[in-house]
Amino acid sequence: MSKLSVYHSVSGSAAEDLFIELFSETFGAEKAGYLYSQYHFYDIYQNSRYADFLLENGGRRVAIEIDDETSHNKSLVSSNKFYDDLLKQNSMIYLGWDVYRWAVRQMQIQPEVVKDELRVFLGSQPRFQEIEDYLPTQRGKTLDGAQLELKQHQREALDALQAMRNRHETIALLYHATGTGKTVTAVMDAKRCGGRTLFLAHTQELVNQAADTFRQLWPEVTVGQYMEAIKEPDAHVVCGSVQSVALHLEDFREDAFSYLIVDEAHHAAADTYQKILAHFHPAFTLGLTATPERTDDNRAILDIFKNTAHKLDIRTAVEIGELVPIRCIRIHTNIDLTKVRFNSVQYNIRDLESKIYVPERNRLIVDTWLQYVRDKRTVVFCASVRHAEQIAELFRQAGVSAAAVSGGMKPAERREFQDRFVRREILVLCACDLLNEGWDCPEIQVLFMARPTMSRVLYTQQLGRGMRLYPEKESLMVFDFVDNASQYNMPQSLHRLFKLKEYRPGEKVVAPAAEKAAEAALYAKGEKPEALLDWPVDATDYELVDVFNWQDEAVGMISQMEFVRRVDVQTETIERYVREGKLMPDLVVPMSEHRTFKYFKEETLKRYAKQYGWTLINDSNRKELFLEMVRQMDMSYSYKPILLKAILKYADNSGKVRLDDIVSYFRKFFDDRRNNHLKVEKAKSVYLNPRITDKEILRNILTYPFKRFEAMSMLRHTKTLGVIQFDEAVWKHLSAQEKSDILVICDEKLKEYFDKI
Repeated sequence: MSKLSVYHSVSGSAAEDLFIELFSETFGAEKAGYLYSQYHFYDIYQNSRYADFLLENGGRRVAIEIDDETSHNKSLVSSNKFYDDLLKQNSMIYLGWDVYRWAVRQMQIQPEVVKDELRVFLGSQPRFQEIEDYLPTQRGKTLDGAQLELKQHQREALDALQAMRNRHETIALLYHATGTGKTVTAVMDAKRCGGRTLFLAHTQELVNQAADTFRQLWPEVTVGQYMEAIKEPDAHVVCGSVQSVALHLEDFREDAFSYLIVDEAHHAAADTYQKILAHFHPAFTLGLTATPERTDDNRAILDIFKNTAHKLDIRTAVEIGELVPIRCIRIHTNIDLTKVRFNSVQYNIRDLESKIYVPERNRLIVDTWLQYVRDKRTVVFCASVRHAEQIAELFRQAGVSAAAVSGGMKPAERREFQDRFVRREILVLCACDLLNEGWDCPEIQVLFMARPTMSRVLYTQQLGRGMRLYPEKESLMVFDFVDNASQYNMPQSLHRLFKLKEYRPGEKVVAPAAEKAAEAALYAKGEKPEALLDWPVDATDYELVDVFNWQDEAVGMISQMEFVRRVDVQTETIERYVREGKLMPDLVVPMSEHRTFKYFKEETLKRYAKQYGWTLINDSNRKELFLEMVRQMDMSYSYKPILLKAILKYADNSGKVRLDDIVSYFRKFFDDRRNNHLKVEKAKSVYLNPRITDKEILRNILTYPFKRFEAMSMLRHTKTLGVIQFDEAVWKHLSAQEKSDILVICDEKLKEYFDKI
């Protein structure tokens, strides 16, 4: 059992909730949805493990472990536990993950330290991506040019690629011998699709050749290049070097391109290719190669492509026959979740337990099975070990063979129950986790979603347990137990997941379009589909479903945290304007009685910026605004250029500089002027005092020169770590020449200032 599983059973999910709260305060509530709680993996000995949290950030996986105080101290824990934790951590690193650990006590007494460390480790502007391991993998295809008539091979390849797309396939590898026009075929296919296209190659020569081919064959669109000093990311077709694109993925949105072409695809096992394939989500990916043999690490190119570039969404997987259709029956309970506290992604477990661990709800679950299911193999997903055991016992009292299983069981005991379920010796399996110990049972016919969850990922994972194809398995029947909730803490359900506002008992919620249309025609006549004849549902029942989801509403909106970064005014000004009603958010999400998150539409931001005369800032103009700010620097005192000179002298590669170094630089600057009998500063400056303390210097720096740069989000003060950091979007794009130019401007400004006084 993982450490957090222990917290679940002893004190609810207090540790998990606290971390999610700190994460939300650091990056925004809408970003907490990227946290994958209790992520299952296998260590190097193939033992089942759970990471407390997993994140994907900029193409890298990040494991986050929450420990009690003793977990770090070998003298306070048993040797077995200590070395087991080391094995778990080392196995994560072996998998290529970054691993960070925080202690529960640290989160409780030093929350600001944890938040500062999160910003440092994950970046103040992280690029989180959803981990989609729960989705089925796209089955790619290989087209072999050697098997096509040479004079017709390009036409036949284009037809075959289009046929793939017609079948909802999203990835292919085109194998044509050298010299047979692979690039021409790829360009013509991209032109046929029409969307923005990214062409990747690993040499400058190949990039240039591809750009020329695109310009010749698709003259109607702009063709740009992205390599070395040439950066043209906004063209309709971008031909780029793998190295340059991989280093500057932040210049591209994940959905920037609908067609991705990877030349010389046999190199795709390399980390740079993997990073790019993981970042982009095109509608179609085409790999080109003349050598489709296995790569050095013994992975087929196609496997690399299909596992890295694409995951099928469930709806498409059902459409193309990879998964079974889903039917749904909604069972309304009288349980009220409106007062249950929640964070961005999950309910407070203690509040939830007090609401759902009631005999009436548990009895309803068992009565529903007895009324509807009629001896079909069923998995009931429960909220906890105790919940699973309670429901299993109620089933047994009703004469139904049932068992509760959880990750806390001994593996042998758990496998025994699962094997008996496969053999139909057990009809109902009550589970409080995802049954992901390598166990598989495609014969599952029914799922009971008895665990209220706000997590789309968790709900979808549970759903995937029953969607495997099996002979004569017409569909999967899902029972959603629908509790009363507020608009903002509504649990997931099939209709919310797929945004379906209309419900009829037993209807196919997800199915191929023709099947859904045929059933709809039957429902319109008041007839029941044949597959539902043995289910006691009324074909004429109808219900409208509220599918409002604040996370969906917040997509594309700007949080108050981001609002501050987008305009050239201070955080305090934005907070005051919101309090006074001068800024009205478009969405206010109440997380608790005293805690809300506020979101603004893009047009709202622009309207307020125009109304109050604020300059809009984005990553594309941030550097130029900074350079213009330096050129136009006002000089009430000499402090701003001194601060810039100190930062440029001491900053590390990521733009961080220790405050102690800046303080020392300021002290030396004014002491040198004093020792050289130069004017130190004008009247009222604290630096006229030769005995000024380091604390007074620091207070002056953070009160005056730093504030202006902070207001424009160019500099950030990480209080607990004692550093000032340049905005990443500015620092990494400042060339050596531009840094030299800034120093020249600073010296000129200082000379001009001291000449005047």
